[in-house]
Amino acid sequence: MNLFELTRALVDIESITENEERVGDFLFDHLSALASSTSGHVERMEVAPHRFNVLAQWGNPVVTLSTHMDTVPPFFASREDSEFIWGRAACDTKGIIASMIHAAEALLAGGGRDFALLFVVGEERNSAGAYWAAQSPIGSRFLINGEPTENKLAMGSKGALRYEIAAEGRMAHSAYPELGESAIDKLLSALDRIRLLELPVDDLLGPSTLNIGTISGGRAPNIIADQARAEIMIRLVGDSGGTREAIAKAVAGCAEAREVLEIPAVRLGRLDGLETTVVAYTTDIPAFGGAWGQPFLIGPGTIHVAHTLEERVPKRQLVEAVEIYQRMVKQLWKQESKSAS
Repeated sequence: MNLFELTRALVDIESITENEERVGDFLFDHLSALASSTSGHVERMEVAPHRFNVLAQWGNPVVTLSTHMDTVPPFFASREDSEFIWGRAACDTKGIIASMIHAAEALLAGGGRDFALLFVVGEERNSAGAYWAAQSPIGSRFLINGEPTENKLAMGSKGALRYEIAAEGRMAHSAYPELGESAIDKLLSALDRIRLLELPVDDLLGPSTLNIGTISGGRAPNIIADQARAEIMIRLVGDSGGTREAIAKAVAGCAEAREVLEIPAVRLGRLDGLETTVVAYTTDIPAFGGAWGQPFLIGPGTIHVAHTLEERVPKRQLVEAVEIYQRMVKQLWKQESKSAS
C-alpha cells in the first residue's frame, strides 16, 4: 500500500482505547510481511488480554520509532481530498504510523538496519502500553515518539495534573434551605478558589493552564444538593508539589480533592536542521521513563484538529514526515557511532 492508502486503511479500523486488538493484528501482519523479506523480527507484546503492543526490529536497534495505536471516541471512517486525509486518528496517530512504516521501508531499501518500530496501546487514557514497554527495553539509545507537531521538533511538553473535587452536603426541601447544606454551593466555592491560584510559569514551556472539565451534582431543583463533583485538569509546567499544596488549601472546609493523574512536564532533545516548537499536551514519553532511549517528539498534523470531528492530516506533511523520520534515524545513528568511537 502506498502512504495514503496505508493511512486510510489504519483510520478505517476502529481502535478506541481498550479496543486496539484489530489494528494491532493488522499491523502485526503488515510488518511481518515486511520483516520476512528483510530479515526482521516482529512480535506481539501482551499488555492485557486482547491488548498488545507491536514491536518490529532489525539488527540491534539504536533508534526506535514509536507512537500509539489507540484513539479517542467517536470513530468515524476515512475520506480524502486533494489536500487532506480525514477521519478519526488521521493525525493522532494513524497517519504517523503510516509515515513511520514507510520511513522504515525506505531505510531498509537503502541497506539500513539497527532500528525498531514500536506501536503501543493505551496512550489516550493511561499510557498502559508505554508503561509496559518500559519494563521490557531492547537497548535502544534513542526514541522518536510520534504525535502531531506539524513536523516541528518539540523541545518540551507540558505535564498534567488531574483532580476530582468532591463536596458533600445535606438534603432538605428547597423551601427551607436553612435545614440543609448545599454541596453545590460548597463545590462552587472550592472551584472559585482554585481558579484564583497562581500557577507555575516556565521560560520554555510557558504558563500552566487550568480547565474545569466536568461538573455534576444534586438530585432535583426542589432538593438542596447533598453531593457535587467536578473534574479539573491542570497543564502543569513546574514542580507539582506547590500546586498540590495550593489545591489542598483552596478546597479546605468546602470539599475534598482527590488526585487522579500526574504526568510530569518534559524537556526534549534537539537535532540540527529541524524547526522547533513547544507543545501543551502530554504524551507517552514520561511513561517510557528513558528505558527506550533519549526521547524526541515530532509528527505530521496539528493537535488543533485532533480529538475533533474535523480531524485530518495534510498529505504533504505525511510525505515530509517519511523523509524527516529517515533523516533523524540517520543522524542518530551517526551520533551514536561518534560517541562509541
